[in-house]
This record gives sequence, structure tokens and C-alpha cells, in this order.
Amino acid sequence: MPFHKTLGRSSFTPEVAIQTHLCIASWRGVMLHSVVWGNPDSPISSIRKWKGHSDMSPSSQIPYRPTRYNEGEMLKRARDFREYMNRRRSVRNFSPDPVPRQLIELAILAAATAPSGANIQPWHFVAVGSPSLKRQIRLAAETVEREFYEGARRDQQWLRDLEPLGTTWEKPFLEAAPWLVAVFEERYGRSPDGSRINPYYSKESVSIACGLFITAIHYMGLATVPYTPAPMAFLSNILDRPDNERPLVLFPVGYPAPDATVPDQPRKAKEAVLEWM
Repeated sequence: MPFHKTLGRSSFTPEVAIQTHLCIASWRGVMLHSVVWGNPDSPISSIRKWKGHSDMSPSSQIPYRPTRYNEGEMLKRARDFREYMNRRRSVRNFSPDPVPRQLIELAILAAATAPSGANIQPWHFVAVGSPSLKRQIRLAAETVEREFYEGARRDQQWLRDLEPLGTTWEKPFLEAAPWLVAVFEERYGRSPDGSRINPYYSKESVSIACGLFITAIHYMGLATVPYTPAPMAFLSNILDRPDNERPLVLFPVGYPAPDATVPDQPRKAKEAVLEWM
């Protein structure tokens, strides 16, 4: 099962069809603690069987030699990166300017480098550029949102907390953004013999991947906002996802509109987020 699927824009050539599977990567065997390798029912054992490995020995090791900087360079890099990330903001006003598909692909590939429980990599990304699909997603999302803002699911405290953001049940950014990237958590997989592959810490693992995706989008000069309507089952239906996948978050991606604004809200002070012991 490839982890990345693209639903293309109408401007693509016929070779870039609307439901193109980019077979970019597949599940990989990794070295685990011996107790995992000795368990024939573990996901990693099933994956190794899937890939044709009959033995239960750990996978081979490769050298890891990252650049080691001096402390002065490390401090400069850390400060530069922190300052760069401090400029990141969640954006809901997007320019209609097209964003090259390759940028979205590279951001997803960066996200897919995230660590995961037992290296199961339980994520699947669907990149949506089709205007008709984006329209369907917006209409379904607004139905859910209107119930939250005005209907029986209205949560007064939550609405008060949302007031500084100026959000409503209307979500035009779901159509305005050139791309929507839906992220699904793979709750389980299937090996070729039909046995079930259960991932470890799947929600935590996919959440880490989402953080890397946001960072990659910001780094390349684009903008996004993590959008999580509840319930999100409509995404599985519209995007025709299998039962083993659960939608976790939807990212509209694009350039900020020329007149885009964001709430003037400070981040928490260092003392509120850090404690030394």
C-alpha cells in the first residue's frame, strides 16, 4: 500500500489522472528489540513475511554519521530555526495561484520520514487538487460545522475560545486553497496471507508526521492550517478510503492571499512551556 495518493487538478495532462497512486514508498523492515522479532504475530514479522523474508533476524545496520557542529554553530542554527518557525502562522486565506504538485509531494515525503512505533509508518496521505472533490469536501465539512456552530452540538465554551480567531461554520478555504492534503491513520494493515498487521502508537506516530508536514510547508514558503472537523467520516467516503484508515487531519495548502491576516495572539512564554528538573 503506497502511503501517498494524489487526486489531480483538472489542468493536469491525461498522464496525470485524477486518482494517481504515487508508489513512492512501502513498509520497511527495521531492527527491533529481540522480543518483537521473536513474536510471529507482531506487525514487523508480518511485514518481513510480506517482503519475502523468512528469517526473524534483525535487519542489517548501516552507518549513521551526521555532521557534528561546534557549539557556537549549533547555537546559531538553533536560534535561526526557532526564529524561522516563530514566524509560522496558521492561514485561512489563500491565493488561487497554483502550487506545483512536486512541492506537495516533497512535503509529504518529508512528513513520511517521521519516527513511528516499530517503524510501521501507519500513515496515508491523499493530495486533492480536483475542484469538484474540493467542493464536495467543503460542502460536507460545512454541514458538520454548521451543526457545531448553530445546532444541537453547539458548545458554548468552545465557541467563546474560537472568537479571537474569527471562524464560522463557513469554510471557503477548502475550495480556495490549490491543494487539500488529507492525512489518514492506518489502524491496521493486511499481509499477503490475510493476517492482520496491528501498528503500535499509530495516532502518536501520524501526529508526528503531521508536524513535519507543517514544518516542510512553512520551510518552502507556503502556508496551511490543520483542520479537524468532527466527525470526519465524510473524508473517508468522498476519498474512497478503506475501512482500516481513519481520517486524522485535513491540510489546505497554498500561498497566503495578498490580503491575508492572522490573529494577533502571542505564543506562550518560555516559563509556561519549559521546566528544568
